[in-house]
Amino acid sequence: MHFQRITLVHYHELGLKGHNRATFEKRLMRNLEVLLEDAPVHEITRISGRVLVVYDAAAGADAPAKAAQLIARVPGVARVSCGFASERNMDDICEAAHQALGEAGDFCTWKVVGRRNHTDFPIDSMQINQIVGEHLCGLFPDKKVKMKGADVEVHVEVVQGMAYVYAQTMRGVGGLPVGTAGKVVCLLSSGIDSPVAMWRMARRGATCIAVHFSGRPQTASTSEYLSDDICRVLEEFGGVARMYVVPFGDYQREIAMRVPPALRIVIYRRFMMRIAERIARREGAKALVTGESLGQVASQTLDNLAATSDSVKMQIFRPLIGCDKLEIIEDAKKLGTFEISSQDAPDCCTLFMPRAPETHAKLRDVYDAEVDLPFDEWSDEIMDALEVHDYRCPQSYFGKKAKEN
Repeated sequence: MHFQRITLVHYHELGLKGHNRATFEKRLMRNLEVLLEDAPVHEITRISGRVLVVYDAAAGADAPAKAAQLIARVPGVARVSCGFASERNMDDICEAAHQALGEAGDFCTWKVVGRRNHTDFPIDSMQINQIVGEHLCGLFPDKKVKMKGADVEVHVEVVQGMAYVYAQTMRGVGGLPVGTAGKVVCLLSSGIDSPVAMWRMARRGATCIAVHFSGRPQTASTSEYLSDDICRVLEEFGGVARMYVVPFGDYQREIAMRVPPALRIVIYRRFMMRIAERIARREGAKALVTGESLGQVASQTLDNLAATSDSVKMQIFRPLIGCDKLEIIEDAKKLGTFEISSQDAPDCCTLFMPRAPETHAKLRDVYDAEVDLPFDEWSDEIMDALEVHDYRCPQSYFGKKAKEN
């Protein structure tokens, strides 16, 4: 018997949103529609506190399985389940359960979890468990039923007008749908930390605009290519909308020639934040995001972070501030950017690095060091020289932008 293949997208945090819940659900559906545009999807709709993805009638098992791997990475998704849609009669439900368990892979123990969402169906949840369980026992005599801790759970959910049966399920990344929390500008290097910081902001519903400061023309363009590769990973689930590449090398050289060596890094960072803030104003973003972690390097002490923050008026988010390097590396591996970030690439953060950078910069010394630097003139030149890379993102960030201040 042929059943329509479906994926049930479960969410958790969205269900706590009260009167705004529908807005978040619609955003998640819109994100899935855009990201699944190449999959054989017939329809995406809402049912009983979940999102239902219905595949074309001709779709085999491979297409839903591949789509589920993507869906599980989409912010806002707590769990993804692949299965079948069935008519609301026990013969069809039992056969759908047979097919679902048959595609569940290797297992030794199983159980049935029935759920009747509408009382117009005459068979209650306990009876569903008994009828479907008895049917499966005859078809899988070498497998054992285990009520707690079973290898596979066969779920049967009877809703209004239809039944959904599935045995394959995987955990999602959770969070909120991209586009529900406004725009942020993320300082993105080709290193390990900043992609993880941007991913964490995307998981909280932010539409992320990346800014990469390249050491070009003083260094090769390797870091730009790696940053683009990182964005290609993030765009698979809508985690980045656009990247601005800033040719920063000449300005960094000028700073290195004109300020005390110990303060170079702080002055670099302050100028970078000024540029990022101007880009944020242009994009209509409300915050800046960095991958800084307290005490990890010289520029990330409390004093130096304060000196960096002092250079802009916009709020700065540091999602990794309390994380150690091993935690960040683990997240980068899960995200899929670790191998890219592990490649050597000269970038503006290592260009003209002093031997003994200041770890406790005082604002008065910083002000004195940069008083003669023509930041406004340089900023205008940089804004005219920006290079833009756009990525597939469900959110309409191409709309009307705020005027640059």
